[in-house]
Amino acid sequence: MTAAEARARRLRRRLTALFTLTSAVGLIALAAFAIRTDDHSWRNQLDDALNLQTSRAIPLLGTGENGRPDVQALKDGIETECPLLTVVATKADKSTIVYQPRRACVGPRNEDIEEAAAAAVKEGEAIATDVLGEEGQEIRLVAEPYAAADGAAPEGALVAAADMSADQAAHRRLTLLLIGGCAGLVALSAAAGHLLSGRAIRPALTALRQQEEFLADAAHDLRTPAASLRILAETALRDDASRDAALERTVRLADRMGDLIDGLLTRARMTAGVSAPDRRPMRLDQLVEAVAEDTETGGHHVTVRTEPVVVVADPDLLRRAVANLLGNALVHGHAPGRPAEVELTVTADGTLTVDDAGPGVPRELADSLFQRFRSGSASGSSGLGLSIASWVAHAHGGTLATTTSPRGGARFILHLAPRTK
Repeated sequence: MTAAEARARRLRRRLTALFTLTSAVGLIALAAFAIRTDDHSWRNQLDDALNLQTSRAIPLLGTGENGRPDVQALKDGIETECPLLTVVATKADKSTIVYQPRRACVGPRNEDIEEAAAAAVKEGEAIATDVLGEEGQEIRLVAEPYAAADGAAPEGALVAAADMSADQAAHRRLTLLLIGGCAGLVALSAAAGHLLSGRAIRPALTALRQQEEFLADAAHDLRTPAASLRILAETALRDDASRDAALERTVRLADRMGDLIDGLLTRARMTAGVSAPDRRPMRLDQLVEAVAEDTETGGHHVTVRTEPVVVVADPDLLRRAVANLLGNALVHGHAPGRPAEVELTVTADGTLTVDDAGPGVPRELADSLFQRFRSGSASGSSGLGLSIASWVAHAHGGTLATTTSPRGGARFILHLAPRTK
């Protein structure tokens, strides 16, 4: 892994962490709001129910002997078998329970009841508080003060009680459910963030990889010609007799370097998608004939057999692909010391076949033949010609494959869909 790729991957991890943290903060805030709202909601509902009990009971209180409240009407008015109301009288800051149900459904401690009543009388309004019952259960108390008959200051309070264990259990279940849901959603957001950040930096990683491949291609293919140019220049400087031959070889080598650079740029532009192929109808047979005519054979024999066929392709790219296939056959399609016998065949179905009589393609190179730094030689020499030809074929929706030629060497088959209209 290169330093640039390592930085990109660190950026991906940071983006994932940021996305996860943002999601976690938002989810936790929403969960806390929901938990707090639910807690207030069920408490308010319970308080409203208890306040309704005390509000209905206060008018039933009368004044008995010695100023003590008369609770007979209250007793008669209680319809439930499990009353929740307790009457507490308060005098001289001392609270005394006047009436308490014998069979109360909820069992708060008397001292808690008296304390709540005293607080309500002191505040002059209803109050609510949480206490623990005699059996350890959670109880909600609501105390509402009542005034004397003359409407003076409050002389006592009615205290209503309710067991809130069930409501607390439901609230805890909701809390656990929200916590579990938040944890699951945070994990899901982390996975989604990792996936999205990966897709976001994928073009950058691809560009870095393409750049490194281009630099490697350029360094690999230009190193040998550059060294040869230096040797030829030094030879021309030292030996006047060999100067003309060295200059001629220099010109040919410069032409080869120009072709290499063009090939590198073509492959880089195709890989990066900088320019799309300029497709247009064209005669494949005429293009192959023109490439064969323009190619310097160097004493090798090239035979061309064609049938008229029209394909839709980029003329420049397709010309380069055909020239690369022909050049590969001329270089590698013959035995040492013997001229190459190359045959180009174009059929009406849009297929170009290039046959040679060389050593063929070794089986171990068949799978990687069209990768960069591979060629059709048995020695496994490197180059970009076949790689570019394969790129051109696939860019036009076609194929490039290799097999054994009837001549004993290699056969390359380039197929493009012919134009139907």
